[in-house]
Amino acid sequence: MNAATLIAVIVIAAMLFFAGRYIYKEKKKGSACIGCPYADSCQKRQHVKDCCK
Repeated sequence: MNAATLIAVIVIAAMLFFAGRYIYKEKKKGSACIGCPYADSCQKRQHVKDCCK
C-alpha cells in the first residue's frame, strides 16, 4: 500500500465517520427527515411520522 492509497483510505474513513455521526445526532434530536430541505416546515410531519417517504 503506497502513501496515496493510505491517504485516500483515511479520508474516506473520516468522511464515513462524520456522516454517521451527523445522522446519529440528527436522529437523537428527533429529526424524521434527515437531508430533506423542508423537514422543519413539512406539512405531512404533523400527521405522518416520516414525511419524506
